Amino acid sequence: MPTIVSHVAVPLAIGLGLGRRAITPRLLVAGLAASILPDLDVVAFRLGIAYSSQLGHRGFSHSLLFAFLVAALAALFANRLKSARVTAFAFVLVSAVSHGLLDMLTTGGLGIACLWPFSEQRFFFPVQVVRVSPLSIRRFFGPAGMAVFTSELLWIWLPAAAMCAGLFLARKFPPRRTA
Repeated sequence: MPTIVSHVAVPLAIGLGLGRRAITPRLLVAGLAASILPDLDVVAFRLGIAYSSQLGHRGFSHSLLFAFLVAALAALFANRLKSARVTAFAFVLVSAVSHGLLDMLTTGGLGIACLWPFSEQRFFFPVQVVRVSPLSIRRFFGPAGMAVFTSELLWIWLPAAAMCAGLFLARKFPPRRTA
């Protein structure tokens, strides 16, 4: 998995790129939370649930259905997020889905159960370029962790920064209409 720090790159880039009028600060926080929420499934390790279980790591919490449910919850609380329901739903959906998509780019693990409950199959993208993050604190702060941060910078943060800049420029300099 990418580090928890890098899972926020997509909603951060979209939120900053579109600006406060489109993505309110409260909605941005909800999107950031939705982008890391799927990894709360690591508690399954402590409960003795096997990694390969659909209730285990990268199981149901990484599915499109889970992302849809989180987005529906955001739509229900759109007023508190100071956002329109459709905006809250769409932004949180993209934020939650981005988690599994980024995990599908990693070099380790069993894949993502993105189609759960319709399929128990786990998926990776054909190209896996993001180094999987070590779960051990000692390894995380060693050479293995540095390799992860380097791959995340290249494959997650730089594209996210480009997306943010593109959205910002499109917002600040909209195309001229010709009649």
